[in-house]
Order: sequence, then structure tokens, then C-alpha cells
Amino acid sequence: MKSKIKWAALGGFVLSFVSLLVHLFLAKSSSDLVQYTAITLFTEELTPTLPTRKGPGFRKLWGSVKSMEPLHPYPNPRSTYPVAVDQNNGFIYAKISGGFEKISNSIVDLVAISRLLNATLVIPEIQESARSKGISSKFKSFSYLYNEDQFIAALANDVTIVKSLPPILREARRRKEYQHFKPKSSASLKFYTSEVLPRLKKGKVIGLILTDGGCLQSILPPSMAEYQRLRCRVAFHALQFRPEIEALGKLMVERLRASGQPYLSYHPGLKRDALAYHGCAEIFQDVHTELIQYRRAQMIKQGIISEELSVDSHARKRNGSCPLMPEEVGLLLRAMGYPPRTRIYLAGSETFGGQRVMIPLRAMYTNLVDRTSLCSKKELANLVGPETPLTPDPDQPLTVKSANQLKEEWDKAGPRPRPLPPPPGRPIYRHEKEGWYGWIADKDMEPEPSPKDQREQAHRLLWDALDYIVSVDAEVFFPGFDNDGNGPDFASLVMGHRLYEMASARTFRPDRKYLAELFNNTIDHLYYPPRNWTVAVREHLNKSLAEEGLLQGSDISKTKFFLSNPIPECSCSTVKATDIVHSGKNNNLHLLFEGQDECPKWMQQLKTQETNAEEVDSQEDETDLDGQSESEGYNGTDAIPSLEQDEEMDPDD
Repeated sequence: MKSKIKWAALGGFVLSFVSLLVHLFLAKSSSDLVQYTAITLFTEELTPTLPTRKGPGFRKLWGSVKSMEPLHPYPNPRSTYPVAVDQNNGFIYAKISGGFEKISNSIVDLVAISRLLNATLVIPEIQESARSKGISSKFKSFSYLYNEDQFIAALANDVTIVKSLPPILREARRRKEYQHFKPKSSASLKFYTSEVLPRLKKGKVIGLILTDGGCLQSILPPSMAEYQRLRCRVAFHALQFRPEIEALGKLMVERLRASGQPYLSYHPGLKRDALAYHGCAEIFQDVHTELIQYRRAQMIKQGIISEELSVDSHARKRNGSCPLMPEEVGLLLRAMGYPPRTRIYLAGSETFGGQRVMIPLRAMYTNLVDRTSLCSKKELANLVGPETPLTPDPDQPLTVKSANQLKEEWDKAGPRPRPLPPPPGRPIYRHEKEGWYGWIADKDMEPEPSPKDQREQAHRLLWDALDYIVSVDAEVFFPGFDNDGNGPDFASLVMGHRLYEMASARTFRPDRKYLAELFNNTIDHLYYPPRNWTVAVREHLNKSLAEEGLLQGSDISKTKFFLSNPIPECSCSTVKATDIVHSGKNNNLHLLFEGQDECPKWMQQLKTQETNAEEVDSQEDETDLDGQSESEGYNGTDAIPSLEQDEEMDPDD
């Protein structure tokens, strides 16, 4: 009897041990796939209703803008354009600092300057991704983000580009024998021809330090239109991301479009520097307000801002100077008729305020995702590459007092009875020190970036590159903040690329001042707005998609950032401006096409064939939709409910 009990106990122990091993194996093998759970649900919940894939309701929310369809990208030279030669005035090398959009625009301007000065461009150094910041040894500074070989080959006819200076000149650079310039983003042509060119011819090498997001004025004379087209060729063709970034970005787009659904990309534009520059501190709370005000004080001290430290943030908000908050964007999308299960991609490596400011938008649109929910940790780690582990900061040890010191303090405490001595100081735990804003609680000055902070800055370039790919390819793009007049910004760069590559794609260009007035008019009924408010929102946002919004935004953005509106210089039209005038269409459309060159005949024939094929597909889809409606009693409006059909969202839920 006892032997049977022993065997049973042994068998139970063995089974428990095997079960534990299986459990640990499954947990380890599935750890990298945990994040895909959201994607699986994402796909299953949003299985599209096939009859409405290209029906009227679908085209109303996701279809192209008809009035913009004649515009097509055409950055090729229009006049005599000599090929770059090796015999020139010398070499230009540069160091670039800043965020993703500033780096992109600086490289574009560098190529234009090299062409202007007839110089050889050395592949620029991106300071945020220098090896001294602890990034992977697999990459140099430029190749951390971009494809060097593609960059050189694509611009072979425009500028001679080399990966490094010749050995003799490199040694002279280390001895600091060459002159450096630190041009502003609005540097004029005269500055380069009168000051930089003579020094280049004399020394054969000059250095540029770019921290302002560019080095050449945005608007150039009409006679230099070829330089504007060169900017387009650099930004939209030569500057390709390295293959690993491109592959993961395309994979993210495929996952968003799983089961044939479209998606909307939203960039909040909530960046600390932009908020400080425009005085938007009071639209946040507690520690975030203090952080913005501290950065604004720094900008005033540096001469970037010439205003007072404390301004009325709500007045700035009404003036359109502050970004649209995520809650407001959610209300606008609801007013446009986007259903609650719309797929929304949250772009931007920095969202000031964190996940808390995203709660109202996530309550309205539950399928709000970002790169962390579309990619596994392993995929993101492979993109970063192997990095040396950072040495953790040691915790501050407490001061240990000797027995004599403790006795001396006790004797000096005064006559008895006296209060108990204070409790010993507790240690500062690591989780209390971590966080980029933790310093504000006990310090007056922001600490210098730690090695971990510097590495995260380099990683943000990669995250912005992924977001850029996803945003450019999106069916719809909605910016929370753009054209702020403070140099290049991510949203404007995306909007310019979409305008260049597919002008008819749905890119909202909201007027924040007008929308702030609309929100103030119905402040007490934001979640249950009257019908006339919804109509006003739809009318404004639909106009912003077409020529009216484009012309209105170009007056603000193009003077500061050419790539935000690269037409008419980098585009052509399949219709003539005279035909638009004779057709009796609106004046804004005439102004938009007035300076456009006519597309080459081969391009017009190709576009005509594509248009005819799309019209045939559209007619077939409508026929299928009508047939199914009659046979099954199907109502096409059910797939994309209007505002009245959406279930109301309570922000307090």
C-alpha cells in the first residue's frame, strides 16, 4: 500500500515538473508576440463590409479630392541643367543637430548650397546619432537613418557627394585649420556668394554647423526655380531611409490595412519646445505647466523669444497659436462621420502630457494605435541594432554617522523632555529618480542629458522615420499642429510630401483659430453638439482638403518652410489653367493651377489610362452594391454611421 502511495506521489511530482517546464517554455516563446494580441483583435473586430469598400459612404470619408487630381509630381529640370563635375571649388562638410524634421530640411538645404557654390558635399554628420551617444557600432551618423549609397547615386547629376574628406584634408580638419560658419535657416543667397564662396575658393574646405533646421531661405527668386526642384528631388527621392527602416515601416502599413481597411494618421504636435515658443503652458496642468514655463524662460534668455514669460495661454489658444488637443480632434472626427472603430495611427515620438491627454480620444476611438502596439519589442530592437549596455547610475548612499556624532547631536538637542529625534532619512529608490521631469521637484535647473537621454534622442529619429512612412502612406492625415512659424515641423513635412506625391489624398489643413471659435460657441455641449455646429465643422474641414485650405496654408508655411508646399515648382498639371478659367470653376482653383507647368504627354496618357481603370472599378463596385441592396435589403449607410448614429461617449467613463 505504501509503495503505491509513493509511486503516485512520484508520478504527481513528475507531472507537475513537466507542466512547469512547458509553461516556462510557452511563456518565453510567446513573450515577443504579446503585443500582437491587440493586432489580432484589431483585425477581427474590423472585418470590412465588402459591398461598401468603394461605395459612396466610403469615398466620402476616404476617397480622393477630385479638384486636386490633375496635380502630379514632376521635379525634373525644365531648362538647361549642367551635370555636376569633379573639378569644382572645394569641399563642404557639415554637422547637423535637431529633431527629425530639422535634420531632413538641413540636408536638403545643404545639397542646394553645394550646387550653388559648385562644391563637393561630404556626407553630413548627424550629431544626435553620433557614436559618442552610444548608438550601435553598425552605423555611422548619417547611415543610422538614411541610405548613403542611394543618396549619392540619386544626386549624381546634381552634386558630387563623397563619404569623407581625402586623407590629407581630413588631417587638416582635425587640426582645425578650416573656417566654420553657423548660418541661420533664413540665410540669403548673398551671404553664400559674398562671404562663404571666397573662403571656400581660398581654403578649398569649409565647415557648416546647422542647428536651426536649415541653412537657406525658403523662397528663392523665380530664376532659381531649378534649385527648388532640386530640393524636391533631395527630400522626396534621394533621402531614402535605410532598408531596415523602410521594411518595418511598410510592414506597419500592411498591418494597419489588414482585412482591407483604410486608416487615418494623426500627429498631435504636442512638443515641449513648440508649446513653450507659443506660450501654451496653461492648457496643461501641474508639472507640465512648470516644464513648459522653464523651457520658455530658456528661450527668452537665448533670444529666441522676445515676449514676456507669462502670457494668456487661453487667448493664444483662441488665436490659433496652440495645438488642437486630442479630445478636440476626436470630436472633429466624430463630426465628420468617422465611426468609432476607425483605425487611427498616433504618430510622433514625443507627445507632451503622455497618455493622460490621449484618454478622451481613446475613449471615442478605441482602435488608436502607435508603433509599440504594431511592432514587437524584438522588431524595434533589431531596428536599433546592438548597443553596449549603459552603466546604471548608482543610488545616492546615505551619510552614515558614527556613534560619537549621534551622541553629540543628542547632547546638543536641549533640556529634557525633548521630542523624539527625526526618523532616519530613507533611501531614494531608483523608480523615484527615473523620468525626464523628475528633476523639477527638487532642482531649479534642468540637468544635462544623461547617456540614457542621449541614446533615447537617437532612438526618436528612428521612431519618427517609422511614423513618417506610415503617415505619408495613410488614406487620411490629420495634423494637430502645423505651420507654426517656428521652422520645420513634422506635420508640415508630411503634408508637403503628401501634396507632392499624391495631391488628391485626403490631408486636412484645419484653421485652428476658426475651430477654436466653434468650440467656444458650444463649450457646454461638446459631446452633444447642435446640428448647425456639426454642419459648420464638416464644411470647414472639407474645404481644408481642397484648394481653399491649400492656398490659405501656403501663405503661412511656404515663407518659412518650402517643403511644406512644394507646388507649383515641383509639380505639373494634366489640365491647362486656361481650361479651368473657361470652365467657370471657382477662383481658388484658378489660382492653384495658374503657375503650373503642363505635364509631359507620356505622363498624361499614363494618368488617363489609370483614371479610366479606376472609373470602371468604381462602376462595378456601385453595381455590386445596388444588386446586394435589392437582394438583401442592404442599406449602405449602415457601414459608416453618421454623427447621429454614433454612440455617445462620456469623457468621465
